[in-house]
Amino acid sequence: MSDQPLDAASIQGYIAEVADELEPGSQRILVIVGGALLAWHGYRATTGDVDSVQRLDRDVKDAVARVAARHDLAPAWLNDSAARFAPATFRLEDCEVLSNTPTLRVLGAPMDQIFVMKLMASRAVDTDDLEAIWRDCTFGSPEEAAEAFFNAYPFEERDPFLADRIREIVQS
Repeated sequence: MSDQPLDAASIQGYIAEVADELEPGSQRILVIVGGALLAWHGYRATTGDVDSVQRLDRDVKDAVARVAARHDLAPAWLNDSAARFAPATFRLEDCEVLSNTPTLRVLGAPMDQIFVMKLMASRAVDTDDLEAIWRDCTFGSPEEAAEAFFNAYPFEERDPFLADRIREIVQS
């Protein structure tokens, strides 16, 4: 099983195959966040996996496994490990519809939510992503973005220098 990078077309194609693998009867919801959503929208070329903040049920996980086996993908190429990092301010109704089939509704989290999640993760790749998506966020200033972060993660210690850090990232 390979950890091949996934571009927008492959993400969309593999997710469509997952939808095709699901039995009709009830529509599942997948909420894409992180690098996969950024690849989907062209902010970056590829990502290593597709993260969802919506928990995946057993049927979806089984469908993901079948698609992974068919294409020699990593078993967790589509996963719900980001669910534990969902911001407290996340609302399903704020998401955009990326794809809608009878078996699977695929949503994309709002860029403001992606921004605070990537700020929380703060890995090297996240810094590049933060800079790339800033123009499509609704924050009026780095101070507003910092306040949104503290609202999204209310149990995090308030960093008085977070707005300055955001300013450095988005103005570089």
